[in-house]
Amino acid sequence: MPFDFAIPGPQEPTNVSVEPGASVIFVGANGGGKTRLAVRIEDSLVGRAHRISAHRALSLNPEVAKISERLAISGLRIGRPHEDAQVNQRSGHRWQGKEATVLLNDFDFLIQALFADQSNKSLDTHQRARAGDHSPAPFTKFEHLSQIWERLLPHRRLIISGDNIEVSVPGSASKYKASEMSDGERAIFYMIGQALLAADDSLLIVDEPELHVHRSIMAKLWDELEAARHDCAFVFITHDLEFAASRPARKFVILEYDPAPHWRIESVPEDTGFSEEITTLILGSRRPILFVEGTEGSLDTTIYRCCFPDLTVIPMGSCEEVIHAVVTMRRHSALTRVTCSGIVDADDYQPEDIAILGQYGVAVLPVSEIENLVLLPAVSRAIAESDGYNGTELEAKLKDVKDAVFQSLNSAAAVDGVVVRYCRRRIDRLSKKIDLSDAADIPSIIATYTNKTGEINIADIAKTAKDRIEKAVRDEDLPFLLANYDNKGLLALAATHLKRQRLGDFESWLTRILRNDKSPAVAAAIRATLPAVVSR
Repeated sequence: MPFDFAIPGPQEPTNVSVEPGASVIFVGANGGGKTRLAVRIEDSLVGRAHRISAHRALSLNPEVAKISERLAISGLRIGRPHEDAQVNQRSGHRWQGKEATVLLNDFDFLIQALFADQSNKSLDTHQRARAGDHSPAPFTKFEHLSQIWERLLPHRRLIISGDNIEVSVPGSASKYKASEMSDGERAIFYMIGQALLAADDSLLIVDEPELHVHRSIMAKLWDELEAARHDCAFVFITHDLEFAASRPARKFVILEYDPAPHWRIESVPEDTGFSEEITTLILGSRRPILFVEGTEGSLDTTIYRCCFPDLTVIPMGSCEEVIHAVVTMRRHSALTRVTCSGIVDADDYQPEDIAILGQYGVAVLPVSEIENLVLLPAVSRAIAESDGYNGTELEAKLKDVKDAVFQSLNSAAAVDGVVVRYCRRRIDRLSKKIDLSDAADIPSIIATYTNKTGEINIADIAKTAKDRIEKAVRDEDLPFLLANYDNKGLLALAATHLKRQRLGDFESWLTRILRNDKSPAVAAAIRATLPAVVSR
């Protein structure tokens, strides 16, 4: 029997149905009403739902007083360990009348229920054995929990007796009390216990399932629990895009919450041209999107996020992926609620290429790589001034930086390296433009490809690159050189000559001041070098 519930919306409710064995994921930012949505779903299903709050205490005490299984289960599910406890008392007892904000403190009930289950099954097995029935003993929930826990944490073993829980280290005689488990160990124990002790045919609502659990085992944890409780359905409510993307489930993004209450939610569409993680982030963004090169956590992403605080910056890796993302999003009707644009490194784009990219909504940096922005005179000056340099000392320091960059091209091998990399990029880019759509057979493909590649004059391409480098050197034109010189080692020169630091320390310093706005002049200087972006 499916679990059906309706989520109030600004105009009409969103109806959701979850079959046993399936799951649904809601993704939302902080302040998006995620916990109140969990409360709403639990209340709408009355006794068929069991909610695990994001505000949960994880104090594991195996020495808690042992009580009957019936009372422990009543305490775990309703918050009232009494024979006459009813589900309509759950709000007042389990949630203390504050369903969305109270700290859920039910670990003791969970432990009591596990010990009671073990005691009852052990006694039943003992009595049957005494009566001559030697059929296999049923698994206790503690045994099931231990198997899952140890598969997830193979470097640990649970030692469970009739009244205590300890942890051992395989291959060692050492062990420690369960109360001394790490946050992650306790969180995994708690989640497994909650899933195993939920009533048959329940909807388990898990608010922020990622809390205290390492990313490397998140997917395995919920794979295990969904397999262990195939009679149940799961609703996950999270802000973790990576977790959401890892689960095979129907997904929704919480766009807005109104305390009325109602939620504006949107289903995550399939076949958008983006990964589920990126699609979910796009849908959940309240700001225009800026696609950039680089990876999450890289220096270039930090620079972009500092300089474009009103945009949602999404790193896509390569320039090709940035261009593809902008074009895809602008064409995809399901994602047009937010606008987008992109920025790519100069990468020797020709003026005609830059014009075409501009039509797509992709701007081009004034330097070959974003790290080179730091070496532009205006940015280098701001960095030196932030350290107190001025007058002749300041000019001398800037000259040192400039001289170091040009000296890195003193050898013919260094220039040849730049030219070779330029040729590779130009040939690759030109090759991708070859159109074989009119070739009807293999000989035609061969002929067309041979003719088109034959038109690529590699000698001219190399001469163009070398002429540019030589012109920049001859004119001592640092900005022009940085637009044509791809060398990630240049940032190390900035570290040495501007801050007298190693590269790693300089990158850390730059990241820190940009994120914390500790040097607004440096941030402003970098921002002034970046191209304008137009979102639509």
